[in-house]
Amino acid sequence: MRILGIETSCDETGIAIYDDKLGLLSHELYSQVKLHADYGGVVPELASRDHVRKIIPLIKKALVDADTTAEQLDGVAFTQGPGLAGALLVGSSVGRSLAYAWNIPAVGVHHMEGHLLAPMLDDPSPEFPFVALLVSGGHTMLVRVDGIGRYEMLGESLDDAAGEAFDKTAKLLGLDYPGGPLLAKLAEGGVPGRFVFPRPMTDRPGLDFSFSGLKTFAANTIRDQGDDQQTKADIARAFQTAVVETLVIKCRRALEQTGLNRLVIAGGVSANKSLREALQTMMQKNKGEVYYPRLEFCTDNGAMIAYAGMQRLKAGQHEELNAKAKPRWPLESLPPV
Repeated sequence: MRILGIETSCDETGIAIYDDKLGLLSHELYSQVKLHADYGGVVPELASRDHVRKIIPLIKKALVDADTTAEQLDGVAFTQGPGLAGALLVGSSVGRSLAYAWNIPAVGVHHMEGHLLAPMLDDPSPEFPFVALLVSGGHTMLVRVDGIGRYEMLGESLDDAAGEAFDKTAKLLGLDYPGGPLLAKLAEGGVPGRFVFPRPMTDRPGLDFSFSGLKTFAANTIRDQGDDQQTKADIARAFQTAVVETLVIKCRRALEQTGLNRLVIAGGVSANKSLREALQTMMQKNKGEVYYPRLEFCTDNGAMIAYAGMQRLKAGQHEELNAKAKPRWPLESLPPV
């Protein structure tokens, strides 16, 4: 089976061709970072318009790079939600229309299920069951995964997601958008221990997250401590350490609660070097296994959508012609495969 995957949930247009026997045949990604940088964040209307401009040329290029024609495709997978409504409508409209024109089935994919399954694109891939930490600009959640579509929500962010807190704190430090990777880079020059930030919601039971207070703590520290470059680096270091240690503590709790010893981390923040190192150390101590997507598949991409869509198409799932975008879509509502 050969699938065209389309990702347009936010500010990146991702297109991929995936074959269940040959693997990933092509992978195209266009980022709108420069478009939104002047505004300090994603402007939904601009994002939608840019998806409209880029999606067809990228699909054509992906087909050429994969040496594939429309007649060789067995289905189309597109991100149906969650995400920005306008951006989702671009991908769902184009994906469903192409499937109709080519007389092949189409399936809408849950964006976070795509992230959750992204490590499956590489070998070795994790076996079920496992605990997944999905951590990005829009989501921070811990999920028990017993199979595709067999998800139990263990904990989630009650306010800002970890990636959102990274970006907002980076903006307070005067860094450009998107600020998360720039903050991580700045933190490399920070002095450990000069500032100590709280580890939110780790002093109480449960697996939910809250990062808005940590962001406020950072804002107050920046205001009170001045703005020389070394101080900024020290604050960045303290902030990142607090986020990483909070995520590690919650992951350890989730593994203990479920009795599992296999951890998957996915989403944009899973590319953070400090987080990867801390989780790797924790899992080694517990004689467990940790899996990540390769760096290019941590952020939004078409490959993860193609892979996730293929699993559901194989199970006989597909969308009718009136398929709708789902800006809000609980992960645990997905049917099992």
